[in-house]
Amino acid sequence: MIVPYVLLAVALIAAAVAATRSSDLIHSAVSLCLGNSALAALFFLLRAPYAGSVQLCVGAGVLSALFIIAISFTENVRGASGGE
Repeated sequence: MIVPYVLLAVALIAAAVAATRSSDLIHSAVSLCLGNSALAALFFLLRAPYAGSVQLCVGAGVLSALFIIAISFTENVRGASGGE
């Protein structure tokens, strides 16, 4: 019965490492979304449905969408200005 907890913990750590090690900002934002989703699933397994729901809505949904929108805006501005 401990296997789901271990799998979600490994997924969460892998997503955190991928988010910090990735050189592409979009890949980092997607890794952050996956990590937040794994954390929400872990909350649901720990029988904390309210914490899991909030983490899923705010962490995986809203924050990841805002990060991706902000990154795409900065890449558009960076490409228009001729910078790297």
